Amino acid sequence: MTQTRLNLIALLCLLALGVALISQHVFDMPPCAWCVLQRLILLVIAAVCLLANLVPGTIKRLIALLTFALTIAGIVAAWYQYTVAAEMVSCDRTFADIFMSKTTGLDGMVPWLFGIYATCMDAKVSVLGVEYVLWALLLFVVLLGLSAYALFGNTRGRSRLA
Repeated sequence: MTQTRLNLIALLCLLALGVALISQHVFDMPPCAWCVLQRLILLVIAAVCLLANLVPGTIKRLIALLTFALTIAGIVAAWYQYTVAAEMVSCDRTFADIFMSKTTGLDGMVPWLFGIYATCMDAKVSVLGVEYVLWALLLFVVLLGLSAYALFGNTRGRSRLA
């Protein structure tokens, strides 16, 4: 059961990443530094959850714990973007900009996925009357619940190492 939940989390992350890329490349919604940081978090969560398919059952709980922690990082990033960064004229020199540009260099290596093309203020867009970043925040909250369920749920099945 834990693996099924982790696979569901991976699927949701990859779907959200697909929506973000469609939004950027089809609907011309350029991402800011905090947007691409959240993309990276989604990608890492998906990779970690899919990796769980290759490890024994006891390790799956550790992966669920790591997924739980990563979703908290996503919540913090989305909340910061919504409450602080979206009101800033520039995202330069924020953690997201420094991490994506200078620390990892991902914005230059994979610009179609991690390129920073807008300020946080410019990236403030509503979809169905709700700011895009709030949709991301909601997704991370759902992922947090699913990862908690993967971590703590179905305790009676633990002896089978599911």
